[in-house]
Amino acid sequence: MRAVCVVGLGLIGGSVLRAAVRAGRPAWGVTSSTSDESAARADDFEVVSTLEAALGRAASEDALVVVAVPLPAVEGVLRTVAAVAPECWLTDVVSVKQPVADLVARVAPTTRYAGCHPMAGRAVSGWASGSAALFDDAPWVTVADEETDPAAWREAAALALDCGAHVVPTTASEHDAAVARVSHLPHILAAILAATGAGGGPLALSLAAGSFTDGTRVAGTRAELVLAMCEGNRGPLLDAVDDALGRLGAARGALASTGGLAATVRAGNAARAELLALRSTEDREEVRIDLTDVEAFDDLRSLGAGGGRVLRFEDDVAVGDLPG
Repeated sequence: MRAVCVVGLGLIGGSVLRAAVRAGRPAWGVTSSTSDESAARADDFEVVSTLEAALGRAASEDALVVVAVPLPAVEGVLRTVAAVAPECWLTDVVSVKQPVADLVARVAPTTRYAGCHPMAGRAVSGWASGSAALFDDAPWVTVADEETDPAAWREAAALALDCGAHVVPTTASEHDAAVARVSHLPHILAAILAATGAGGGPLALSLAAGSFTDGTRVAGTRAELVLAMCEGNRGPLLDAVDDALGRLGAARGALASTGGLAATVRAGNAARAELLALRSTEDREEVRIDLTDVEAFDDLRSLGAGGGRVLRFEDDVAVGDLPG
């Protein structure tokens, strides 16, 4: 199994290191956080003291380097990658994909790169918040753009599967548009909801129950992380915000004119049912994609666009399924 070098040992990077070790891969990490470094070592995981040393080892062992730092720190890491391990296998677990792909193309163009984003997390951060099981049964986006090296995609996808996730192939731009709606917009709405509730004073907060608590959960995420992912996905997030504002404006108009909210509530109820149905369906069609075929990436992207996933590899065949 290919060794793994994880750069950044917070919630996601720390969980990747744990999951890689659980899968039997040789793995080590490096972090700029002294607290995460101490905690990881205390848990008997190998942490290298400097980024240069960690990447030098990755180059000598032909390891897969996983960049697991916030978007503002990615360029600095990539510059060191370009200097120390310019032809390494490279992936990342950053929450936006096109900005990272652009940075790789500009700063570390000779690496063998395929971007990733595991869709799992918690509102808390740091090594202590991570778990080897964080990604179990979770979707893990692995970018299959036209320019993606197929061998690099296979390496990144294999890591995702080893971490217990299923692979969702898509493009960087389609990923960013999707997560703007289902990940980044919820952070903005949670912040607004939390501030609106607090605006009602102590009485309102003392009456807050499940709907308010559930709706504001991610507002407890460290602000710097939320800013990095949301501001880093500005264009797609603006589109999502505009959509949400249009729907909110329609709800306000209906409430003001007729006192009715039926259209808004029923549309939301139907959308929630669609989500649950997609997750719970047992009627799934097996899909087999020959990765040696020249149209393999087209097939992989179609699989992801249809709500499908890759579950395993059988030699050069990606085996997955689609909702029935």
